[in-house]
Amino acid sequence: MSAYGSFPGSRPRRLRSSAVMRRMVAETRLHPADLVLPAFVRESISEPVEIGSMPGVYQHTRDTLRKAAAEAVAAGVSGIMLFGVPEDAKKDAVGSAGTDPDGILQLALRDVRSEVGDDLLVMSDLCLDEFTDHGHCGVLTADGRIDNDATLERYAEMAQVQADAGAHVVGPSGMMDGQVGVIRDALDQTGHEDVAILAYTVKYASAFYGPFREAVGSSLQGDRKTYQQDAAGTRDALRELALDLQEGADMVMVKPAGPYLDILTKVAEASDVPVAAYQISGEYSMIEAAAQRGWIDRDAAILESLTGIKRAGAQIILTYWATEVARKLG
Repeated sequence: MSAYGSFPGSRPRRLRSSAVMRRMVAETRLHPADLVLPAFVRESISEPVEIGSMPGVYQHTRDTLRKAAAEAVAAGVSGIMLFGVPEDAKKDAVGSAGTDPDGILQLALRDVRSEVGDDLLVMSDLCLDEFTDHGHCGVLTADGRIDNDATLERYAEMAQVQADAGAHVVGPSGMMDGQVGVIRDALDQTGHEDVAILAYTVKYASAFYGPFREAVGSSLQGDRKTYQQDAAGTRDALRELALDLQEGADMVMVKPAGPYLDILTKVAEASDVPVAAYQISGEYSMIEAAAQRGWIDRDAAILESLTGIKRAGAQIILTYWATEVARKLG
């Protein structure tokens, strides 16, 4: 008893007194169903190739991608987002391999869909950057600028071939104005009314994409600051949200996740469709690198980072740890 009688009468620490108490009163709970696994499939390799800047993440062969998809199903993960890595010789100015029915991404979509059926949402990155020789997300004008409307025509073609190949969900990530509406029309006009759109609504021009560009063998020349969003902006994100919802997005995404939790919260508060967040390559690599050096507790840091993303408002989280974390959450 202190000199002040029973002070303090309110003791919040009582609800932190044991692991079981903390678990019972937890406000935010991660679940395997919250998670989506991004995965890379590379053309013309016979063994998976570990990505140097993303230890533990691989460029898959078609066979090992099937296995990764089956493992995700067994762990309770909800989806897998596929990225294709073509041979350099197949890249061109308009990303032709991205709309080739026999291109690596379309082959992978068929492979995974045949492996998992409807037990896992098969999602497809809908963008040209992996397939262009200049590494940009669209068609370039003669003076090297992105031609927004010409790019939309290519996205409409991509949507159709990806849906034909079995995608349950397409994820337009190129940040072209009007992309959601054009893709929705293309899907509906080709008998793919049930294919959903996960719109990359808020995608910042981020320094944290570096490892991803190694993962997809990016040929990027210059930067994407004229079409991805500026890190200093908030209103722009909410404007993009309003437009994507108007154009028919079924789900919306904020990317990156960790550096933009404030934006994620604002989007979640304003959205009437499910909100996703992508914990991107740089976020992954920083935790893995620090853990390898013994600077942080790897598993605790992973769970804390994902819990923060969900607490900020994400219902769906794309993370390279999806299968691992789902197994632990069990």
